[in-house]
Amino acid sequence: MLLTVWLFSIPFLMGCVCGLRCMTGPAILCWTVHLSGLQLEGTKLAFLLRPASLLVFTLLALGELVADKLPFIPRRTMIGPLVVRILSGAFCGLVLGTSMNSTSLPVSALVGATGAVAGAFAGYRFRRWLTVDRGLPDIPIALCEDLAAIGLGLFAASGGFLRGLVIFAGFL
Repeated sequence: MLLTVWLFSIPFLMGCVCGLRCMTGPAILCWTVHLSGLQLEGTKLAFLLRPASLLVFTLLALGELVADKLPFIPRRTMIGPLVVRILSGAFCGLVLGTSMNSTSLPVSALVGATGAVAGAFAGYRFRRWLTVDRGLPDIPIALCEDLAAIGLGLFAASGGFLRGLVIFAGFL
């Protein structure tokens, strides 16, 4: 039961991170691979173990954090940026499923992609509500969104969410 909950919730959360910032999820997973060892040895995703992968994903994530504040960047809900977020969420789901030796890798990827769509639209609507409807300045809201994406990604990748589920399951 708990494994089934993990199979859906952790990739979904990482997908949501990708919906907010498409390169933050892969960068966090790459750091998780290097620091706490998601098990990817001997798989097609073992390239994430290389220092070059860590550098590339980190630089892409940092670049996106800067680019998001620029006025000419298209909305995340437009087809191009949305497809990139979906692919990023699916990739994160695949990495997480592979690290758990899941036999349901397509399901993990699909759940990650679904989380990316949910995160993209929810993040866009919430940020638009705060900035346009409520009149708050965009840059501070965007920075808060950056922190939310990073925090959610770290929480999901570190297993904090899974530990919370175990504790909650003990109360049932």
